[in-house]
Formats: sequence, structure tokens, C-alpha cells
Amino acid sequence: MARAPTSSSIDPALDAAALLRRVGFFGLFVVVPIAAQVARRAAVILVPICIVLLILASAIDGKNRPVRPVATALLRSPAFHAGLLVLGWAALSLVWTPFLDPATERLLNLVATILLTLVGYLALPDRMRSANLYLLPVGVTAAAILSIGIGLFGDSVMRSSADDDGALNRGLILLALLVWPAMAWLRSRGRDIEALVTLVLVACALVAVPNVTQWTALAVGAVVFALASVRMSLTTRLVAVLGAGLLVAAPLLPFVARPLGIAVAGPVAPAVLSIKAWQKVVTTEPIRLITGHGLESARRGRVVGLVPANAPTTVLFELWYELGLVGALAAAFALHGAIRRSERVAAVLVPGALAAFAAAFAVACIGVGLTVMWWITTLSVVVLVFIAVERGQFRTRRPKVGLLRNAQAANDA
Repeated sequence: MARAPTSSSIDPALDAAALLRRVGFFGLFVVVPIAAQVARRAAVILVPICIVLLILASAIDGKNRPVRPVATALLRSPAFHAGLLVLGWAALSLVWTPFLDPATERLLNLVATILLTLVGYLALPDRMRSANLYLLPVGVTAAAILSIGIGLFGDSVMRSSADDDGALNRGLILLALLVWPAMAWLRSRGRDIEALVTLVLVACALVAVPNVTQWTALAVGAVVFALASVRMSLTTRLVAVLGAGLLVAAPLLPFVARPLGIAVAGPVAPAVLSIKAWQKVVTTEPIRLITGHGLESARRGRVVGLVPANAPTTVLFELWYELGLVGALAAAFALHGAIRRSERVAAVLVPGALAAFAAAFAVACIGVGLTVMWWITTLSVVVLVFIAVERGQFRTRRPKVGLLRNAQAANDA
């Protein structure tokens, strides 16, 4: 008669850590995309909570990668140094910004968000469970279906106009970015049909709620995804050079774009007038292009009349206006290095990573400010999601049945 085991292998601490991690990923992959469609500040409120749950889980079971080598590799990265230079220059710009108190508050919020993202990155498990990662396409699909329902049957307040920074528009921007890591994960598991269905549902959600920003982001991401699937290395270099080049050459863009805009839309089109205001800012104070006017000066300057009210609300304008040449060059170097580094992940993930980079840059160039907190939080979510997907690639294929049978036969013998 077999005896019952005298000791149990169940560890309550490990079970608690697994539960916390499961809830954290469920919130990050499912709850955040869905809630972002109906609540303006959903990402800003929920994302820190989810990251804290992941940090607690890692502190309990220690399944994250060793912190010291990961942190050392990060500190040795030139792109990381360039990012620190951007933050340092933004902090130094508090000396000459005309809006010291709002700029200080914005800088502290920005630093806190970045630090929380870095700690969340260090707390991610070394090997991601497939069961947790499959929550990502589930959340993206559910959020897309909800957006389609709101677009078709919701009232005008819920749908928002194209010019309104409403909850649904923010949520659709999040979907336009998260669809690429979701597709990358599904393709890495050989589920190409499910990946295509996810992309189609997100596209339908964007069609149901027309907005040029989301359309452009999805279209740019799709083009880059297709190109990277065919010529991966060339597309990586092209996206990196184009993104960094636009950041560096931003003050020249209004002088090139204005004649084209007049020829296409007429001299009094809103876009043309916005470009004209950009030209005026560049030519009025060319010396300030070196240092910038200080953090928060572009956003607050519109209210008090320092900046034309119709000036562009894009990262290309606000980066140069607030941080000048130093900030622009550092940001361009950091962006170039981050994009080129995406080639080091598993090859099946590279098209999705490049598509997410391109889609996010397109959103920033069309109509999202430099330090808008919901946008910074959205980028943090996408970064953590892609790192999680990359850490789920430790096993790329299932063991063959023949190998399993041979192993079983050897054990029996």
C-alpha cells in the first residue's frame, strides 16, 4: 500500500507571486487596452499599478534576470546615455524656462514614469509563460471589438471628434501600437491567421472612429512591417536614419512643406497656417534654436501668447522649441540606437518591433506633444510588452512526438 507523501511541495509564497504576476499581466495586456477606450486617464492610473504588481511578484520569487548584469549592459548602451542627456538637458533648461513651476512638475512626473518603467523592465521574468503572453492578443482583440461597437452604436460624446483628445482617440492610438507586439507574438507561435485577424479587427476599429492620426500610424506601421518581412536589415537602417534625420532636420521642414501645402490645399488651409507659424518661430529667434526656450514653454506659451496658437503640437516642433539643438541631437541619437538595437531580438519579432517604432514616431510627428503624460505612459506600456514578448522566445518550437516517444522508451528501459 502506497504511503501518502509526508511533505508538500506547495510553496504559498511562490503561489502568491504567480498570482500577482498573472494579475499584473492581465491588467497590462487586457484591462489597460479595454479601459483606455472609455477612460481618458486609464493608462496613467492603471499602468503603475500593474507594474508594481510585477515588481512585487519578482521580489517574492526572484524569477527575473539578475539585476546587476542587466543594469550594467543598460548603462553601457550609448542610446541609454543619449536618453540620459535628454533628461539632463531638460532639467538644466529649468534655469531659463519662463514656466518654472509647471516645468518642474512635468519633469518630476516624466522622471518618475521612466524610473518605474526601468524597474518594471528589471522585474520582468527571465522566461515569460505563453499563458501570460496570449493575454496580449486577447486584450487587443477585445478592445478593438469594443471600439467598433462604440464607433457604430455609441453616441457622439463617446466617439469624440477628430480634433478632440478624447478617451476613445487615446485608446485607439494605444491599439495602433499594441497590435504590432500582439502580431509579433502570434507569428512567433506560428499563428499567422490569428495575427491577421487581430490586425483586421484593429483596422476596423480605426475605420469605425475616423481619425487621421490613428489611420496614419497604422498605415505607416503596416508598410514598415511588410518591408521588414522582406528586407529586415535594410528596413531597420531606413527607419533608424529616417526617424533620427527628421528630428535633426525639423527646423527646415516648414520651409520645405509650406510650398507643397499651398500647392495641394491652398494658402489658407489650417495645416498651411500652422506651418507658417512654425516658420515664424524659427526665423524670429534663430539663436534660441541652440538652447531652446526651456521645458514646458511650447505648451504653456500658447496660453500666454509666447507661441502662436496655431503652432504645431508635434514632437518635431516642441522638441526644438523647448530643448533646442542639444536636446534634438541627443534624442535623435537615442532613437537611432534604439531602432538599430531591435535587430538583436529574435528575427520573427523584428518586423513587429520596427512597425511599432514607426507607428509611434508617426503619432508623435502628427499631433502628440513632447511630454504629454498619457503618451509617455503609452510608450512605456509598448516597451514593456515587447520586452515580455522577446522573453517568451526561449523555446521556439514544440518537441517532436518521436523524440518524446524515444525518451519515454529510454526511461522504461
